[in-house]
Amino acid sequence: MTLGVLAVLAMLFVMFAGYWTQWLWYRSVHYSSVFTTTLGTKIGLFAVFGLLMALAVGFNIWLAHRLRPPLSAMSGEQESLDRYRMSIAPYKKWVLLAIASLVGLVAGASAAGQWRTWLMWVNGVSFGQKDPQFHKDIAFYTFDLPWYRFLLSFGFAAAVLSLIAATLVHYLYNGLRPTSPGSRATAAATGHLSVLLGIFVTLKAVAYWLDRYGLAVKSSGLKSTEGWTGLRYVDANAYLPAKTILFIIALICAVLFFATLWRRTWQLPVIGFGLMVLSAVLIGGLYPAIVQKFQVQPNEQAKEAPYIKKNITATREAYGIDGSKVTDYAGTSDLKGKDKQKLRDAADSTASLRMLDPNIVSPTFQQLQQVRGYYQFPSTLDVDRYKVDGKETDTVVGLRELNINGIPERNWINDHFKYTHGYGAITAKGTATVGEGDPDFTEKNLPTTGKLGSYEQRVYYGEKTTQYSIVGGPQKELDYSGDRGEKSYSYRGKSGVNLSNPVNRAAYAVAFGEPQILYSGAIGEGSRILYNRTPKERVEAVAPWLTIDGDAYPAVVGGRIQWIVDAYTTTNGYPYASRTTLGDTTADSLTTGQRAVVAQQNQVNYIRNSVKATVDAYDGTVKLYQWDTKDPVLKTWMKAFPGTVKAKSQISSDLMDHMRYPQDLFKVQRELLTRYHVTSPGTFYTGSERWEVPNDPTTKSKNAVPPYYLSMKMPDQQEQSFSLTTTLTPKSRENLGAFMAVDADAKSPGYGKIRILKLPSETTVSGPQQVQSKFNGDPEIANKINILKRGDSEIEYGNLLTVPLDGGLLYVEPVYVRGAGTNFPRLKKVLVTYGEKTAFEDDLTKALDVVFGVRSPDTGTEPPADTPTKPPSQDPTVKQALKDAQDAFDASQKALDDKDWTAYGKAQQSLKEALDRAAKAEAKAAEKTAKPGS
Repeated sequence: MTLGVLAVLAMLFVMFAGYWTQWLWYRSVHYSSVFTTTLGTKIGLFAVFGLLMALAVGFNIWLAHRLRPPLSAMSGEQESLDRYRMSIAPYKKWVLLAIASLVGLVAGASAAGQWRTWLMWVNGVSFGQKDPQFHKDIAFYTFDLPWYRFLLSFGFAAAVLSLIAATLVHYLYNGLRPTSPGSRATAAATGHLSVLLGIFVTLKAVAYWLDRYGLAVKSSGLKSTEGWTGLRYVDANAYLPAKTILFIIALICAVLFFATLWRRTWQLPVIGFGLMVLSAVLIGGLYPAIVQKFQVQPNEQAKEAPYIKKNITATREAYGIDGSKVTDYAGTSDLKGKDKQKLRDAADSTASLRMLDPNIVSPTFQQLQQVRGYYQFPSTLDVDRYKVDGKETDTVVGLRELNINGIPERNWINDHFKYTHGYGAITAKGTATVGEGDPDFTEKNLPTTGKLGSYEQRVYYGEKTTQYSIVGGPQKELDYSGDRGEKSYSYRGKSGVNLSNPVNRAAYAVAFGEPQILYSGAIGEGSRILYNRTPKERVEAVAPWLTIDGDAYPAVVGGRIQWIVDAYTTTNGYPYASRTTLGDTTADSLTTGQRAVVAQQNQVNYIRNSVKATVDAYDGTVKLYQWDTKDPVLKTWMKAFPGTVKAKSQISSDLMDHMRYPQDLFKVQRELLTRYHVTSPGTFYTGSERWEVPNDPTTKSKNAVPPYYLSMKMPDQQEQSFSLTTTLTPKSRENLGAFMAVDADAKSPGYGKIRILKLPSETTVSGPQQVQSKFNGDPEIANKINILKRGDSEIEYGNLLTVPLDGGLLYVEPVYVRGAGTNFPRLKKVLVTYGEKTAFEDDLTKALDVVFGVRSPDTGTEPPADTPTKPPSQDPTVKQALKDAQDAFDASQKALDDKDWTAYGKAQQSLKEALDRAAKAEAKAAEKTAKPGS
């Protein structure tokens, strides 16, 4: 008995610890109302629907027992059942209570999972827009219909369970006698079961009625389309009237079942039920199939055109792509007869071409700025904008976060008390490199110094910070290690949960499975436990009704490091709008577990970037800002959780400077625009203008190319704007179909405007894969690449950037070399192509000069107008000297990578001597050529 009591108490404390620690955490982030509202809603739904189910099933068991017939002559069947009746008799009340409680618990748990559906229904606001078929506000489909369907499913479950329970009780107590002679059922049993069947059929009638509206959000297939949602011709002209007829038949059938209370015969109800089943087969199945076969298929395009138009309009509105602007673009440009210098200058003014690829250079940041083994940078860095020397510059940013696996001595104290935070934001110019192709850092070292000024550099909350830490107590933390040794620190923020209370310590010891939390001497007055430390995790916890963008990015704002997190409101109940799968649509060659979207529902057909959130990297403060002030879904959730979302006007100007158009939303929109850039139903039906997202040509993953942030201007823009760009190819082809960009600067008046340059279908403009193949297939480039690969070095291709320029397309791709032994990439070459011209040079300026014809690729001098450049010298002395120079250069690179400065000095001297020999030999050859008669 004692052990049993202790076991129950232990289980209760474990449950208490889970809820108590959750409450403490929500209170620590000042979002306790989210916890109480969510928990209160779940408890309320559990109690109400659990009680309703228990009462429904329990009442029908009690009623069936109450209506049992008096004992009569015992048949063989009844004699065998008598033993069960006798064994149950002493415990009838307990059996009734147990069964009712069990079904009530299951039903209550199921209902508690519908807390989002309930809150959206009870707080739903109008969209102010009606669907084209039933002319109901869209809110009916997004907020009301899901709740009605839940109520209907609950009603069906209650009716079926009650019917099963009542049937068993009637059979047990002789109300039903299927094998006995004479009447097979008593009048009381017949009446009871008929009423339950009548309720079931009534619910089926309601289901038929709701199915009518469900056609507007039903997904189905249509020739030459994917993800189709909404009514088609056969739905509007066959299924819709069929559902109405079946609704009427079901109501008549229900009345016949209820009539057995007076007629005491099953004849009419059975006939009615059979009629309903037959009607469901003929009217609900066969008739629509006949309409589809003989009316639709012979002229499907014309029949479906009005419904395709409705689908196109609704889908474009639901995904926010209805304002996208499609412009025809030639895509080709001939340099002949054009001012080459003017075109070269236009290349600089059209785009700030980013050479530092944030997807490649993380190891370089790690090598040059990690400083200590217990720090790390994310595998993919972020692109932001900062003012450098008064000019806004595209900047690659990475936080130096804590790497717990790099701690020299792993133990509980070091893991959770001493090593608690990262230190500093490292930034580099996106458009330039220094030295041997290293990043041009604008903020570096430990502690960091540079262009960002003074700010709180400690990073307690970050993408890589997944473990809990206990700070602020007797145990000092390691702040950072400098030239003068280690500096200690004690956390001064108000984040986390206070562990001074022994109840709190016991609760966390149980919740985290760490008994040491309860008794460790390292915990004392002022100790606080920090957990849920990744930005996306914190935003998702305080706003569980939001879908979180996969890429949270840091910005230094107002003397603090703030993580900026984009969040979305979604629904899958927007009438006529086609659905998409977020997990698939947002996946690309860079998607990792760190960058995966956090989706509340994966299948959606409406999405808005309604919330911009920030998470303070030092104290973890979470702030939610209303970004889309017109979104009805956000307004609904703000009614459900009042006070959790701040007004857009509270976003500071400094913070606004760093906000941008989110990547996951752009990826969803580009996927939809591969089909829905077409607004003509006929063209949409044929699929002749379909596009697709190309695979990333710079990787072997065969995954979609990611969109790229880039400061550039489209043909209709007067100046550069921070943009998010991508390319699209025609379906099943590799040539370019379109170039797409969205104004990504949150301060821009055109923020969110999508521009699409559509290339002529008959023009074979090279797409990303073809451009990459062109690079790889050029013999001269291939030879230079092979030279770069000497000494087991590896080549890594950076982001292939595309920029519209003077009717053509400029492609730029940085090429990195990961030297043997260094294990981090450096920018060594730049590939550029425009029209038919391709250049492979040491830097972007030279490559652009060469490709536009204002510089020769070998000498770097301007070639004479309309004359071929001078061929390379054939003098054997010159050729040998150049070969020696190349060997010396390779040797110096290897020495530099190995940090062998003695060998590097010798190699540099050899390089100089070889170049001097080459210059002298070239001069002699030129002098000999210039002599008369030579």
